Amino acid sequence: MNTENHSQTAAFLWSVADLLRGDFKQSQYGRIILPFTLLRRMECVLESTRQEVIREAKAQEGRPDLVREQMLLRAAGGLQFFNASPLSLGTLSDTQTADDLMSYVQAFSKDAREIFDHFHFEDYVQQLASADLLYQVVQRFAATDLSPARISNFGMGIVFEELIRKFAESSNETAGEHFTPRDIVHLTTSLVITGQDDKLKPNSIVTIYDPTAGTGGFLSEGEEYIQSISDKVTVSLFGQELNPESYAICKADMLIKGQTVGNIKLGNTLSDDQLPGGENHFDFMLSNPPFGVEWKKVQKQIAEEHSRKGFDGRFGPGLPRVSDGSLLFLLHLVSKMREAKDGGSRIGIILNGSPLFTGGAGSGESEIRRYLLQNDLVEAIVALPTDMFYNTGIATYVWVLSNHKVAARKGKIQLIDGSKYYAKMRKSLGSKRQYITDEQIDELVRLYGCFEETPQSKIFPIDAFGYRRITVERPLRLNFQTTAERIELVLEEKAIQKLNAAAQQRLISALESMDASLQHRNREQFTKLLKKALSNHDVFPATAELKALLAALSERDPEADICISKGKPEPDAGLRDNENVPLGESVYDYFEREVIPHVPDAWIDESKTDAQDGEVGIVGFEIPFNRHFYVFQPPRPLEEIDRDLKACTDRIKQMIEELSA
Repeated sequence: MNTENHSQTAAFLWSVADLLRGDFKQSQYGRIILPFTLLRRMECVLESTRQEVIREAKAQEGRPDLVREQMLLRAAGGLQFFNASPLSLGTLSDTQTADDLMSYVQAFSKDAREIFDHFHFEDYVQQLASADLLYQVVQRFAATDLSPARISNFGMGIVFEELIRKFAESSNETAGEHFTPRDIVHLTTSLVITGQDDKLKPNSIVTIYDPTAGTGGFLSEGEEYIQSISDKVTVSLFGQELNPESYAICKADMLIKGQTVGNIKLGNTLSDDQLPGGENHFDFMLSNPPFGVEWKKVQKQIAEEHSRKGFDGRFGPGLPRVSDGSLLFLLHLVSKMREAKDGGSRIGIILNGSPLFTGGAGSGESEIRRYLLQNDLVEAIVALPTDMFYNTGIATYVWVLSNHKVAARKGKIQLIDGSKYYAKMRKSLGSKRQYITDEQIDELVRLYGCFEETPQSKIFPIDAFGYRRITVERPLRLNFQTTAERIELVLEEKAIQKLNAAAQQRLISALESMDASLQHRNREQFTKLLKKALSNHDVFPATAELKALLAALSERDPEADICISKGKPEPDAGLRDNENVPLGESVYDYFEREVIPHVPDAWIDESKTDAQDGEVGIVGFEIPFNRHFYVFQPPRPLEEIDRDLKACTDRIKQMIEELSA
């Protein structure tokens, strides 16, 4: 069944909103339509074993709940859930609809029952009954065929995503926070799982994890991809999701697939990791964390884990700025990698451009990049086209990480420019105006797999993205003069304003006694003259007051002598600069070659050393992706521009003449 049919099914289901209009707010439509769609799908999936389960339920009456549940699951033919009620949506009466419906829902097995709690289903059932709409809504869903024979699990995922998108539009929420477009899911999954034959041998068990599971798109696609390319491989899916409704849909999807639903958790992954790293490591990890979302709400817990656990926790390398938590999700995934000796792990995560370059040397972001690159964890970064997501048109990137690189990739990073691999959509879906075709996905995966230099694929050693930031100082040069204007500035200094009026008057008299026409270009000599004049007027300034006087009476002067402090040139903070020296190059060689020819009096501040290696200069890492794919376009020849301008003006003249005629 193609996507167009899925869209038609979703549109038909959403048309229930026509019944709700007037009695419910637009923002409530999805909270009614989504759980009813889930209920109908689950009912259709259970149809083939329904009678057997009902018979077994009668046979097991009075038995302990645990025993009864196990027997009914067995009767459900290997599914992970059942419903023991003889009722169905189609057989609910028009007089006892609410009571019968809730009785029907309560007859589900425990995990399936809980799904409806996350939608506050009973509350909405009562509201529908009060509005005299419940029976009509039930009949509409009962008449919709959502059987596996008609719609596969993959197709049902698309239907749910389409419904969520409509729900988000109707309630001004962000659809992209709940699911990732299927073309992006397919590309990311293909990049991560391609070439992993060693892990996918017959009778092996592999695990897939998504810490931002949404409705389970990445987990479903990962399982489907593995089953399509391998034989007799068991796939176990794990995930955690923050949004209760998305979690409920994901959990229902796992139930229908026969997955262990206890592996899908509800909660904030960053502050409350419910699959802790000590016991949970995964073969493949896939994630599309929210772009540029701040983590202020959970800052206390994350900062505490960083400081208390260090590298024994998830956030040892550093913390990014509070305005964007993307790199926290990346560190979280890295903490769940299997050790290389146990086969290692591979990660595919979608990030915006910020994690590539935000933050200078020594910042949290730079330290995280440093950790990832120096530990040789980044395999490839693929730039995606713009306008690919439902809620944003910004540039995005797929990062592929591995702690078990093949020999050819060790110590290297591949950058792939996939920004031109797209097709235009016939109809935009929110901000999504473009998609990647299956053929283009194959081409990008081939570029990645070939690991060769091409116009779209560049390969770099790790150090290519590292640098040392050195602080370049230049000497302070000042002239000094006791002009009326500068004496006025003296009175604006806070240290001088603290003196009493008499002391201030003596100070001004002392300054006015000095020759205002003389400009002094040596601080040491001027200070001696100043102290003598002050002494003659019984003014004996404290250190802070003398400093304030010298500041007010001075101006920068490139011709003045260098100001000396403790036998060394004093740096001028206003002329201070930083230089980024490529890693692997001597900072002193670079300084002599690139700095001294332009500013011969400069020097390196050798007190600024890197916290990790103690060398001069602070190490930083950034990945200036676009710079490596920039192609210079020469400007058009002037003759050609003149010719076009003349043709344009000639047309305008002709139009004016025609209007005047």
